[in-house]
Amino acid sequence: MTTGAFQGQRRPSAAEAIANDRSKKAVDDHTVTGASQITTRQSLFPVALVTILFFMWGFAYGLLDVLNKHFQEVLDISRAESSGLQAAYFGAYFIGPLTYSGWIVRKFGYRYTFMTGLCIYGVGALMFWPSGMKRSFGGFCGSMFIVGSGLSTLETSANPFIATCGPTKYSEMRLNLAQAFQAIGTVVAPILASQVLFKNVGGENGKSLQSVQWVYLGIAIFVFFLAVVFFFAPIPEVTDADMADQAEQTSADTGFEDKPLRKQYTLFWGVAAQFCYVGAQVAIAGYFINYVTEVKPGMTSATGSNQLAIAQGLFAIGRFVAGISMKFVKPRYVLLAFMTAIIAFISAAIATKGDIGIAMLSLVLFFESCIFPTIFTLAIRGLGRHTKRGASFVVASVSGGAVFPPILGVVSDALNSTRLAMCVPLAGFAIAWSFPIYLNLFQAQKLDGFRNTRVGIDSPESHKDDLEKGGAVQIEYVPAH
Repeated sequence: MTTGAFQGQRRPSAAEAIANDRSKKAVDDHTVTGASQITTRQSLFPVALVTILFFMWGFAYGLLDVLNKHFQEVLDISRAESSGLQAAYFGAYFIGPLTYSGWIVRKFGYRYTFMTGLCIYGVGALMFWPSGMKRSFGGFCGSMFIVGSGLSTLETSANPFIATCGPTKYSEMRLNLAQAFQAIGTVVAPILASQVLFKNVGGENGKSLQSVQWVYLGIAIFVFFLAVVFFFAPIPEVTDADMADQAEQTSADTGFEDKPLRKQYTLFWGVAAQFCYVGAQVAIAGYFINYVTEVKPGMTSATGSNQLAIAQGLFAIGRFVAGISMKFVKPRYVLLAFMTAIIAFISAAIATKGDIGIAMLSLVLFFESCIFPTIFTLAIRGLGRHTKRGASFVVASVSGGAVFPPILGVVSDALNSTRLAMCVPLAGFAIAWSFPIYLNLFQAQKLDGFRNTRVGIDSPESHKDDLEKGGAVQIEYVPAH
C-alpha cells in the first residue's frame, strides 16, 4: 500500500477540478486536481463530447476498408499493394503515441491533445485533394499516414480520458459504450461510401477519383471546426497525479503498490495482445470484401460493401451488448468469452464457403466488438502515476494494423485465396487470447477490487463552500518510494 500524495493535506474535490477547467490552461501532470473523483453525472457532458471523436475515426476507418477495394480496381494495384493504405494509416500509430502525442498529453493535458489531433487529421484529409488530382497511390498512402497521425493523437488522449473520467468501477463499461459509437461510424461509412460518397469512383472512364477528393475535403472542414469547439468545451483534466491518488484510495480493495513502469507486467502483456488483436481485426476488415466475393462467386464489390456494412452493424451491436453486460458481469469474463468465440468462428469461416462462410466471418466481427476497449482498460488498471504513459503504449500497439494486412495480402496472392489466408488473423487472435486467460488466472483479485471501489460514486460533498468562494485547490503529488 502506498501513501504520500497528501500527508494530511485536504484532497481537492471533483467540483473544484471542474471549476479549474474554466481557465482552459494546461495542467501540470504532477498536480492533483480532484478530477479522479468525478461522478457519472459530472462526466456526462465531457464524455459525450469526446464520444463524437470515436464516431469520427470509426467513420474514417470504415472509409479505409472501402477505399482498399476501390483502389485495387481504379488504380490497377494488387491486393498486397492495396494494403499500403492500412500500413500507412496504422504505421502512424507506432510513431505518434510513443513520441509527440504521448508527450503532448502529459505536458499540456487532454484539451490541447484533442485540438492537436484534430488539426493533424484535417491536414491529412486536405492532402487527399492533390493525391486524387495526381492519381498517386503513394500520395494517398502519405495522406493516410497524416490522417492516422491525427487519429492516433486523438486516441492517445480520448481512450484514457473516457476510461478515467468518471467512477473507476465503470471504466470498462464506459469505454465500451463510447466506442460503440465508433462502431456506428464503421457501419455508416461503408453504406454511404458504396451508395453515395464513392458511388462514382471510376467515373465514365473508370479512372476518376473526384468523389474521394470531395469527401475528404468535407471531413477536413468539419474537423477544423471541431478543434475550435474543443477549445471552448469543458474538459476536466485527469492528471497522472489524480490517477495515483485514485489508486491509493482503492488500495485496500486492489492491493495497489506504486511500482516503476518497467515492472508493470500486465501492461506489457496487454500491449502485445492488443498489437496482435488489432492487426488481426484490421486484416479481416480490409479483406472482408475480397473474402465474400471469393466464397460466393457472382457477388459484386458493391454487394460486398453492403455485406461489410451488415458485419460492422453486428460489431456495433456487440459493443452495446458487451458494454451493458459489464454492468452485471465482470469484464475479465466478458473478454475471455468473446475472444474464445472469435477463435471458434474464424476457424469456421476458413473451413466453409458461400453464405455460411460469410455468416461465420460476420459473427467474428460481432465478437471482436468489445476486445480493444476491454484490453485497453484492463491493461491500464492500477497504473497510477504511469496511466498516461501506459495508455500511450497501448495505443501504439494499434500499429499491429500495419503489420497483419500486408502479410494477409501476400499470403492471399500466393495462395490465390483470401479464405485460406484468414489463417493469418487466426494466429493473431490466438496470441491475443492469452491475455484474458492470464487475467483470469493471475489478476482476478486486483481487477475485482476495482469493481468494488466506491471512488466517484460516494462523492464527497464537503468542499462545496470552497468552490462557491472560488477556492479551487491544486496539490502536487509526490510519489512514495
